[in-house]
Amino acid sequence: MELESPNKQFHRKISCLRRFFTLLCLVVILCFLVVWTYIGNGRKKQPQPSILSQHFAGLSNSPNSTSPSGFSSEESVISSFYSEFGILLDDYSRLQQAVYWDGPDRSITNVSMSTSPAHTTFIIENLKESYQTGEELFVTVHARDFDGKSKIYGGDFFQAKLFWSKTKSSVFGEVVDLHNGSYSVRFLLPWAGEAQVAVRLIHSSEAVQVLKHHRDTDSDRVYFNGYYEGPGPNKTRLSETVMCNVKWDKNGLEHMGTENCCCDYKDPHTKEIWRCQRPKSLPCSALVYHSMGGYRNRLTGKEKELMKQTNKYINGDKSIIKIFQSHGNETVDVAEKCHPGLHTPVPAGFYLNDVWTSFVCSTRHFTTQATTECLKDKHIYMMGDSTMRQWFEFIVKVVPTLKQMNLHVQYQSGPLLAVDVENNIDLHWRAHGIPLRCRKSYVANLHYISNEIDDLAGGPHTVIMFNLGPHFTTYPLDFYTHRVLTIRKAVLELLQRAPDTTVIIKTVNTGYKDIFGSDWYSLQLDRILRWAFQDVGVYILDVWQMTACHYSKENIHPGPVIIKNEIDILLSFICPELI
Repeated sequence: MELESPNKQFHRKISCLRRFFTLLCLVVILCFLVVWTYIGNGRKKQPQPSILSQHFAGLSNSPNSTSPSGFSSEESVISSFYSEFGILLDDYSRLQQAVYWDGPDRSITNVSMSTSPAHTTFIIENLKESYQTGEELFVTVHARDFDGKSKIYGGDFFQAKLFWSKTKSSVFGEVVDLHNGSYSVRFLLPWAGEAQVAVRLIHSSEAVQVLKHHRDTDSDRVYFNGYYEGPGPNKTRLSETVMCNVKWDKNGLEHMGTENCCCDYKDPHTKEIWRCQRPKSLPCSALVYHSMGGYRNRLTGKEKELMKQTNKYINGDKSIIKIFQSHGNETVDVAEKCHPGLHTPVPAGFYLNDVWTSFVCSTRHFTTQATTECLKDKHIYMMGDSTMRQWFEFIVKVVPTLKQMNLHVQYQSGPLLAVDVENNIDLHWRAHGIPLRCRKSYVANLHYISNEIDDLAGGPHTVIMFNLGPHFTTYPLDFYTHRVLTIRKAVLELLQRAPDTTVIIKTVNTGYKDIFGSDWYSLQLDRILRWAFQDVGVYILDVWQMTACHYSKENIHPGPVIIKNEIDILLSFICPELI
């Protein structure tokens, strides 16, 4: 065997040492990156948990198992749940993004750490001497706590508007959370004249966490009564009143009990279950009436203090903004005729002299004669809550030939019917089904919206409209999402068998500010509703902006001026050919 020369041995050793040190450097760099990533992840907020994770976590046998598709057990359950409604995982991710809300990055040990409306301010960026219609105005909000310290995290719920009281003008402002204690607000300048900025702190970031916590753990704080009636001994009548609520295995709704505690009423189509405590002397089949039961306020002392700082105007630049008519645009009216599937911009329109001009599509003011002409030969079905019933009442009042029938039912829940024989109009309203905060009503009259839609043939003379919101504010988001997707499925099937049916969705409006019905809750539901119907050929009538920016005192039931403007948009959707 030939021996290696000393020179070759030396070079071989040098080469080995080089490889060793190169490998050592790579290991050091890799360790550094791992540590840096760990530190970085520690600084970042944890990703928002799935809104379905709490309810569906128990449906799989192993929490760490994976399905053949490669999804985790939770993802597999979610995928199965949404595939039933034709929703893909990408769509689900967009839903998660839509409902995500920032929050404190630390433990709140004292109320003084929360956002103070008195110390929070706004400034107008790069204020000019004058503007032209169509330009934009930007405002920055700086959140501070009760000690005057700048906040360094987001999650505050602000609403902003541009307004001028003398001309009854206003427009909604788009608030963007910068996640650092500051917020950017964008306004369109749609009218010529003068304007000022107003910003309200609806809830602090810390109060939003209170709302989140109670939605996730305390959904039974609104409860209902079930009334059982049946024959007793010696030709007497027995009656019992028990507590009822949605059957759900989380979020506090499991407090009702298990096994033989209750009577469960499962709808064969929606698969939803309504649960009542089992009566002592009557069978489950004896349930006759439903009503609101009551409220349970379980806020702690600190939580009550956090919720007190609600719906407060903040201090800021009170400068009068001067706006002149643009030389390039003589009008801000939208020329496009209304049709299904239109996107809702921000702003969606504006008030001038108490008349709303829409930026969604071309609308008009409808007189009594024009309203009757629009609704002639129409079968109109309204389903929802009392804010939808306001539309029913307004139309009955405006069209003199429409005569309301007395169906001898509870007015709050319906069904209600008005008929115009001369113009062949029938107008219907009914509540959206349980859960429903109402007076004592027949259970048999409380129908789910999806079931009602399934029973309608549809067609060119049929108009269906619905809303879903205030009665669901205390419930888990996944429960509401299931309800909305069930309606979506019914609407898709309706449009498949009768594509010329007009379907209109009324969004939620502002009004509630407490633990049982906050605007923040409503906003979350609104985002889910829009997400579910964004790709469906329906009209979406945005009343959120219309109620948030109007000068009238906020009320869950908007005043006549707002309702009139909502009806004008509604009729423009139903009869675009009359515009």
